[in-house]
Amino acid sequence: MGKKFLKLALLQLFAGDSLNEQLEKGKEACRRAKEMGADLALFPEMWSNGYQIPQEAEVLEKQAISAGSEFIREFAALSAELEMAIGITFLETHQPKPLNSMILFDRKGKAVLHYSKVHICAFDLEKMLSAGDGFHTAALDIGGDVIQVGCMICFDREFPESARILMLKGAEIVLAPNACPMEINRLSALRARAYENKMAIATCNYPKGYPDCNGRSTVFDGIAWLDGEPGSRDMCILEAPGEEGIYLAEINLDQLREYRRKEVMGSPYRRPETYGPLLGG
Repeated sequence: MGKKFLKLALLQLFAGDSLNEQLEKGKEACRRAKEMGADLALFPEMWSNGYQIPQEAEVLEKQAISAGSEFIREFAALSAELEMAIGITFLETHQPKPLNSMILFDRKGKAVLHYSKVHICAFDLEKMLSAGDGFHTAALDIGGDVIQVGCMICFDREFPESARILMLKGAEIVLAPNACPMEINRLSALRARAYENKMAIATCNYPKGYPDCNGRSTVFDGIAWLDGEPGSRDMCILEAPGEEGIYLAEINLDQLREYRRKEVMGSPYRRPETYGPLLGG
């Protein structure tokens, strides 16, 4: 039998003032998440520098790190030590401009997913960044089961195409690092993406008091109805308060997969032959 639950820890943390501070605080938080029973720990957006985006290219470049940097290698080693998957986020060295990225390490320390934000906020500070090249999924062995995982980062959630592509690629659970105020409209967008695609979406934000953030990290499990229960159900199985903390949610994989097998949203009744205008740019 497969593993019934995925225990997911959202690391809703204040960022420090240096890469080393981020490393040490992040590692401590991962250890605490493991003690809480987590199978996977997720950081907020661009944890390596606390989502700081200097508007001077030289300053920004100095803050960017590579996927093979010591900072990233430390989290790879930690995931293997703890036997816990870790989604670490960072400002990634890239030409012509840095990327807003996440690498997901499995419980053996292997990088199974490397994603860079596609829908950068080019109308604001993120005009200093390059955009990622597409949406990808990966098989994540969580010990006793393998789940299909994808990623969206912050503004990606505002585009239905992001989640739809991940659904078509088989994603069961989408990790969504975040750095912005989570209010009713953004939360509604996440709920809609989970509902439309029969997928769980886990969003990790910075706490209230961090610039332009307010906590309220969430997990929507993607299950709108359950057999034997009247009416619809609230898919939000976790909404964290504003305060800093590690917040744990359990996603029932058996229920999610049975729901995906028989319900009508997602792929079964799509009419892609009518969607030509979506490809018009």
